[in-house]
Amino acid sequence: MDINFDVFAQPAAWVSLLTLTFLEIVLGIDNIIFISLITQSLPENQQRSARQIGLTLALVLRIIMLLLIGWIMGLTAPLFTLFDHAFTGRNLILLLGGFFLIYKSTTEIHHKVGNKDDEQKKSVKKSAFFTILIQIAVLDLVFSFDSILTAIGLAKEVSIMIVAVTISILIMMIFTASVGRLINKYPTLQILALSFLIMIGVTLIMEGLDFEIDKKIVYVSVLFSLIVEVLNIRFRGKQSS
Repeated sequence: MDINFDVFAQPAAWVSLLTLTFLEIVLGIDNIIFISLITQSLPENQQRSARQIGLTLALVLRIIMLLLIGWIMGLTAPLFTLFDHAFTGRNLILLLGGFFLIYKSTTEIHHKVGNKDDEQKKSVKKSAFFTILIQIAVLDLVFSFDSILTAIGLAKEVSIMIVAVTISILIMMIFTASVGRLINKYPTLQILALSFLIMIGVTLIMEGLDFEIDKKIVYVSVLFSLIVEVLNIRFRGKQSS
């Protein structure tokens, strides 16, 4: 596939790049939250490395998928029919990713509510670092589909898609540490973030069954919940002072 960077000589290409970069960042919010939460079980000196490697994996996967656009589009072809519903490769990946995200988030909530989080951190082995990277890679693959399908819909040139994805991942790398520290500082935000990931998991399952879900509704709900939780944190801070 030809990658033509000469398109950036045209003003329209820059408009497309800015728009796509912004949308890639928005679509990457759930990825940042998942990586920030899942790396908490690691020792503090390994958390930063895991976050950076996780986002690097996300970047590599997205670029590979962009270079294989023909294969990505082929995943929309029906593989089999079950209960009069045709399932494609994309359907199966979204379904598996949704179930995995719900399972992982529910398990994390169980650990935190059961006060097992500190014990889990103490018993972490070196192999856990690679296990977490594998889990991040699996979810990166699922989250990449939203990212790549959005890129294909907004930009015709692969060069614009690659630059937009690269910029968005670099920006996420800058902010993921701050998100991780914020989530570590306030335990209630951890539960809120995990609940958000469960909702994203349900959304992935619905999309895997070809039900159209307006992502704006999901993100507005999360934003509203976050604002309420921030107000609660400030209120509790004033009550304790």
